[in-house]
Amino acid sequence: MKITYPLSEIKDVAKQLISSFSTPKTLLFYGQMGVGKTTLIKELALLLGVTEPTTSPTFSLVNEYQGTANTIFHFDFYRIEDEIEVYDIGIEDYFYQNAWCFVEWPEKTPTIIPDDAVSIHLHKIENEHRVLEIMDIS
Repeated sequence: MKITYPLSEIKDVAKQLISSFSTPKTLLFYGQMGVGKTTLIKELALLLGVTEPTTSPTFSLVNEYQGTANTIFHFDFYRIEDEIEVYDIGIEDYFYQNAWCFVEWPEKTPTIIPDDAVSIHLHKIENEHRVLEIMDIS
């Protein structure tokens, strides 16, 4: 699936994305700095019933939120130097719960990503528009 959208329609894109899945999934967000990964994840969290403020876990590696029906884990691996840092937070325990896992910068941890994860690639194009491409749906 490929979606081109202006930033003003990010809420609609988040709805379309969530409706693509019948159960919680691990979603991997790829894209350059500033492309809107965190902004999209914030919209997804709102749709899933998170009422508290959501922020990027750049320094803590993971933030946990309670949605209406499921827990949501938001990871940001931008600052990690070695996959051992991710193992130290107990990453396997997060990935194998019945929870949504949103992962920014998954390319930093290629060997620990679950096989059934879905890759979401974001690209910035002209006039504040973005292209979202969903790949690797298992």
